[in-house]
Amino acid sequence: MTHIERAKILVEALPYIQKYSGKIMVIKYGGNAMTSETLKHQVMEDIVLLTLIGVRVVLVHGGGPEITELMSRIGKQSTFVNGLRVTDKESVEIVQMVLAGKVNKNLVNLIGTKGGHAIGLSGIDDHMITAEMKDEALGYVGKITSVRVNLITDLLDKGYIPVISTIGCDTQGNVYNINADTAAACIAGAMRAERMIMMTDTPGILQDKDDPTSLLSCIDLREAKELFANNVISGGMIPKVECCIDAIQMGVQKITIMDGRVPHAILLETLTDAGAGTMVVEEKTHEC
Repeated sequence: MTHIERAKILVEALPYIQKYSGKIMVIKYGGNAMTSETLKHQVMEDIVLLTLIGVRVVLVHGGGPEITELMSRIGKQSTFVNGLRVTDKESVEIVQMVLAGKVNKNLVNLIGTKGGHAIGLSGIDDHMITAEMKDEALGYVGKITSVRVNLITDLLDKGYIPVISTIGCDTQGNVYNINADTAAACIAGAMRAERMIMMTDTPGILQDKDDPTSLLSCIDLREAKELFANNVISGGMIPKVECCIDAIQMGVQKITIMDGRVPHAILLETLTDAGAGTMVVEEKTHEC
């Protein structure tokens, strides 16, 4: 690539930098993008770069593969119902240890190696995420009842990147395993974020689930309802799109579901004309 070509790329990014500087962007991070060390480094580089150009980034993460791995190592089998991990008393202790401990601190450390400044939190800190039992059959899987974002805002104001693991608690001190998509949507909604990015293991919403080229680049809420009715949105994509709809109804402007396995997908989506994945908005405009 020539110097002129590099300069053109920077110029292309300029209007997006101007648009998002000073705005809040919540990034939900999980799936295969977390298990690949190369991709993990690239995601953290993207986040640090966004922070340096003035974007107020909040990173919300899961860690399902790491939880499954540790449970397997101690001889405990993972069981899932409708995509949710059945979480007994012993399992929720493992979830807390892995998410709030190993995974969270590794991400904070990695951001630091890229020149960023991050603080690791969990939904338990300041009772940021309060929850109740979603279904007795699932055990300590939580349904979010409220979100407090004061601590997140304070850290952003001081120039830190909040890195939040998705566990919550109730007033009796019980700890709950919270779905990362749901937690990210609730946090983004409570903060009236400009953007939310959901990193997944698929390109986005496909018109034909077996055809990667049938990616829908943008849909609004009316179209989402039609896609649900026509069973275009199905399986694991259902709860993700439902989270998008909830976040938009809470005040988030734009949400993108995209493939976290694509190198530097966050920058492609936020700072280039090409974009990445499927954008979900309340109502389509000339920008979408």
